[in-house]
Amino acid sequence: METYIPKVGFVSLGCPKAGSDSERILTQLRAEGYDISKSYQEADLVIVNTCGFIDSAIKESMDAIGEAVKKNGKVIVTGCLGAKKEIIEKEYPNLLAITGPHALNEVMTAIHSHLDKPHDPFNDLVPPQGVRLTPKHYAYLKISEGCNHRCSFCIIPSMRGDLVSRSIDDVMTEAEILVNSGVSEILVISQDTSAYGVDIKYRSGFWHGRPIKTKLYDLAEALGSLGVWIRMHYVYPYPHVDDIIPLMTEGIILPYLDVPFQHASPRILKLMKRPASAENNLLRINQWRKICPDIAIRSTFIVGFPGETDAEFEALLDFLKEAELDRVGCFKYSSVNGATANLLEGKVPEAIKENRLQRFMETQARISHKKLQAKVGKVFTVLVDSHEGNYAVARSMADAPDIDGKVYLRDGKLLKAGDFVDVKIDSYNQHDLFASPNV
Repeated sequence: METYIPKVGFVSLGCPKAGSDSERILTQLRAEGYDISKSYQEADLVIVNTCGFIDSAIKESMDAIGEAVKKNGKVIVTGCLGAKKEIIEKEYPNLLAITGPHALNEVMTAIHSHLDKPHDPFNDLVPPQGVRLTPKHYAYLKISEGCNHRCSFCIIPSMRGDLVSRSIDDVMTEAEILVNSGVSEILVISQDTSAYGVDIKYRSGFWHGRPIKTKLYDLAEALGSLGVWIRMHYVYPYPHVDDIIPLMTEGIILPYLDVPFQHASPRILKLMKRPASAENNLLRINQWRKICPDIAIRSTFIVGFPGETDAEFEALLDFLKEAELDRVGCFKYSSVNGATANLLEGKVPEAIKENRLQRFMETQARISHKKLQAKVGKVFTVLVDSHEGNYAVARSMADAPDIDGKVYLRDGKLLKAGDFVDVKIDSYNQHDLFASPNV
């Protein structure tokens, strides 16, 4: 008689850090013998990993929970929105369980209480690298959980807690397993990558018998020895970040830095309670470019923060023009339940926020046009992600997956995802580059 294997459906929402949580849950499910269902109808229960950072994310998460309840009925909710249990329970009182983020054990306990664990201890159902939501050739590597800062617009610490750094040996072991599984690019993520190790006083760990400090520079240097692309995300501009720029010049890690500056006005940054807000960011950017001329800098900004004046917004545009950042995202300020910024005076009308967002993006579009135009005729190494017709869709060192631009390579249908290839840039459009093989 064939043994029935319970099936679990999974919906993963939110940022790469939430995606990393999803991968750990999925890996544990497969390790215990559960099947992963691709449909609500075939699943014995459904897990929804939510995001609760801003209002639009909360709505998306609530809608996803509603869809799972309607199409299946047996639902476990986890993730950031789960930290606001009362919001979820008010609309969906009959869920199987609700947990906060980074809650593998609680999620598995809830599953075990509703689905018997399959009995098949002789089969190894999980590859060494675990179950991943990304393509096989790149992976996110989460180095810590939580954040010690209390930015006034953010509620993440209330949901994910203070900074807890993973041990350096644990991080390096996972990274090595990923490389051995065929990963060509590792994207380092956390809430605050620059603060890695501060909670454990940068204590040393051992990897292959070699002592390594639990610190950003030492981590970057060790990861760079694995021979794949290493890309740094969520790096706050603390002074010690300068130390990793030479590693980019030497080709040890990618010349790419994701730095959430958020604004250019010292007063607004102070109201935001941003870490490193007193740093002269323009000076820092210029210094980084002197050390590593090829560095690509990505950042995010908020317009319409409470109290932002016309003059402060104009100063932000001036900063943008002078900094000439490579990749930029911008958001209109929106109040988040529980954020201290809600108490600030000087709320900016929605129409003005929308106008500022449009002007900001128009300014950055002109900068991006100039940046992309300068790449025409040059040769770059790209990493192939996928195919569209006869084109191979790839990314350069300056482009992270999903959030940055793409390089469309003509006559690339024989290339495989994960291949590196040198290309010559022929043309560009608003966001992307078009290239031919460099022969």
